[in-house]
Amino acid sequence: MTTTRRDFMATAAIGTAGLALAPRTAWAKPTAGKPPMRFIFLHKGNGLFPSVMVPPSLSKDAAATEAKKGALDLDLAKHELPAWKKPLAAHQGDLTILQGLSGKMCTTGHHTWCSSLGVFKANERVSSIKWATVDFELAKLYPSPMEHVEFACFPLGGGNARGTLNGIATGFSARGPQQPNYAFGSPKVAAQELFKSVSTDKGVQAQSQLGRSALEFAARREGNLAEAAPGGERGKVQSYADALEAARERDRKVGAMADAIRPHVPKLDAKYLADEMTTVDRQRGHVEVLLAALVSGLTNVVAFTVDELGHEYTGLPGLETEKVNLHDVGHGKPAGKLTADEVRFAVRRQHMALIDTIAARLKKAPEGDGTVFDNTMIFYFPDNGETHHSHGTEVPFVVLSGKNAKLNIRGRYIRLPNYGDAGHKTLGNWYTTLLNAHGNPIKHYGDPDPGLARFGIDQTGAIKSFTV
Repeated sequence: MTTTRRDFMATAAIGTAGLALAPRTAWAKPTAGKPPMRFIFLHKGNGLFPSVMVPPSLSKDAAATEAKKGALDLDLAKHELPAWKKPLAAHQGDLTILQGLSGKMCTTGHHTWCSSLGVFKANERVSSIKWATVDFELAKLYPSPMEHVEFACFPLGGGNARGTLNGIATGFSARGPQQPNYAFGSPKVAAQELFKSVSTDKGVQAQSQLGRSALEFAARREGNLAEAAPGGERGKVQSYADALEAARERDRKVGAMADAIRPHVPKLDAKYLADEMTTVDRQRGHVEVLLAALVSGLTNVVAFTVDELGHEYTGLPGLETEKVNLHDVGHGKPAGKLTADEVRFAVRRQHMALIDTIAARLKKAPEGDGTVFDNTMIFYFPDNGETHHSHGTEVPFVVLSGKNAKLNIRGRYIRLPNYGDAGHKTLGNWYTTLLNAHGNPIKHYGDPDPGLARFGIDQTGAIKSFTV
């Protein structure tokens, strides 16, 4: 068998050890101490208009402040949710609608690659990745065998990884400088790769053992090469050897959990294992894998690109027979019998239905003295900012937080001061807040926005009003 270094690096990056999927009623218990926090990042393409985030029940004075993008902090329990957010009505006490964050230090326009999670300008070149994205930084604070798992509804034209729907391709997160993550494009492939270490299928077991043996051989070989390599090459070879050894370590950890994991492997509906499926079914299948990967204890952080600008949307309610081009929708073109705004509404409502499924299932899962949801934060936000051709002046967020989350933002509509106004905050401030609250004392995460310097705004540090 001939295996190239590139093959092994890709395998190491996505993790060769199998992940476990949990059933709907049985959940893996933490090994010791308090349950870990879980973080789920769901991001969409084609922008997210700040105007659609606003509760329709604002008072006259609050509506006037909102129109001027002035600061607001309102009790969501006293307000009606926008119609597209109605699937989250049962979770309104856990919900935060967060407006006013800017991200002009990120890549804007159609696509941001890993900018919106990394707070730096990025493009399709690996060399543009400056550091680990915030989801990977959070994963370091709550270690797990697989560290991080990523899913995506990949675009077929334009945007990030393209040309594949069902494979494993470059994702939208980053493990570190010049280290893009890899994402699963289909529930079927995810199931095959993530469950194989606990499979009862003899053929799959043999394949998994072969993979472990290959990794062991490669890690030993590369370690020997690193020792003999000249100074200029030693670091590169050692980095590769370390990556292989990290993959082996993940494999060992998963193996140690196999007996506990095996009962939790779900039986996915056949439609989620198909090679061809609608976007809606692809999203639902990914949610099944996402939930199971989290609650099995094999990862505490998941990223999920629910759609991207170059993805052809299929299966949307009201457009079941249509292939919806999100780029065209971004330019105001209708699809089927729906206007562009109605298509946007249908897309957003579908996303909220996914989040409702995640939150509802986690709330039914006992953990410690409460539920798994108590120790979870879910983030929904636009990949590229406020609109189709974004400028980065606003990056709206929908957040669901369990009661053990370390921020005091639950049940609130928050509009931060407008871009350039005193007290304005950026994506960097937001992610610094998350990291500081959960154990990383970093002074500031991400690049600053040079455009804010002329306003004399201090861009450094956490948003103090959000901390417990």
